[in-house]
Amino acid sequence: MKTIKKGFLLLASVLLFSGMGFAQGTLKIGYIDSNKLISMMPASDSAQAQYKAYGASLQKQLQAMGQEYQTKIQEYQSNQGTMSDLIKQTKQKEIADIQKRIQDFQASADQDMQKKQQELFQPIVEKVKQAIEAVGKEYHYSYILDVSTGSVLYYGGGDDIMPLVKKKLGLK
Repeated sequence: MKTIKKGFLLLASVLLFSGMGFAQGTLKIGYIDSNKLISMMPASDSAQAQYKAYGASLQKQLQAMGQEYQTKIQEYQSNQGTMSDLIKQTKQKEIADIQKRIQDFQASADQDMQKKQQELFQPIVEKVKQAIEAVGKEYHYSYILDVSTGSVLYYGGGDDIMPLVKKKLGLK
């Protein structure tokens, strides 16, 4: 009975490994650096410029708030000796409120920058994704790996499909 089980396991192993070898023979893997491709897209420069301009406007607002904060602190420090306790407390509260507004603005600005980046670059990313999928189907790839994400630890060849996708997108 044990020899039958061993024979069956041996037969199953042979079939499994021969099936894997067959599957590997038909497996076609390509790779691409999508970040590099996105940077080649004409719309990418415009999106990057808009993103930087938006960030500069937020930075300008933050600097204005910082200037207000510095002014209030200097005013408080220079007049502290002549202020009553009630006025001191009021001025300290004003300064603390400005500091809180600055912190809240910074947190909100970070979120807004992420949203703006998503809004500006999503159409470009979607176009690249569609082109990669089209190339994958047209050239019968089983997998196309994105080497720019860092999730691929090893790729020992495959086909760089960058020229094919650039051609599909009309890039030189």
